Amino acid sequence: MKLDQVTARYLQEQDRILVRMNTSSSDELRLWLTRRLCLRLWPSLNTVVADRVARTEGARDPSRAAAATADGATRKMLADFERQEVLKTADFKTPFRDQARQLPLGAEPLLVTEVSLTNLEDGRLQLDFKEKLAGSPAPRSFQVSLENTNLHGFLHLLDNALEQSGWLGDGAGTSADASAVPGNERPRYLN
Repeated sequence: MKLDQVTARYLQEQDRILVRMNTSSSDELRLWLTRRLCLRLWPSLNTVVADRVARTEGARDPSRAAAATADGATRKMLADFERQEVLKTADFKTPFRDQARQLPLGAEPLLVTEVSLTNLEDGRLQLDFKEKLAGSPAPRSFQVSLENTNLHGFLHLLDNALEQSGWLGDGAGTSADASAVPGNERPRYLN
């Protein structure tokens, strides 16, 4: 599935973040992110992105590979720099298209209870969003694979929504704890 547009905003009356994604085939996917999920997802997501950027930088220039992957602060700095460069060309001015042709998950947003992060060989990051609710006949889920541009745009929008929510405290945003997450090749499960 190719994403054309993404929006994320904190809805105070729900105390949740609503993420909406438009695909190239005019489908709209909607999901709710709760505080509990975000507090676990945000540091892991930032760590995965920082590690990806460091590996990519190291692959571009093998003489700098050791320096690029040396420590968490260096990886975070490289990721922040790349994010700033990508965001310079991102389009945040085009309004989100509200008229979806289809809602494959239904009108009610998916209440995300689990997220898996998987690095794909082609350089994209796959996010697998799942809703597993007690008493629900069948869990709902969907996967999306994000290229660097979409990934940094998604992180930026999510960062803004988290800032509005106040869930991470003052100045937490992109500088959220980036503690190490083992083995980037394995999926990560969060709840």
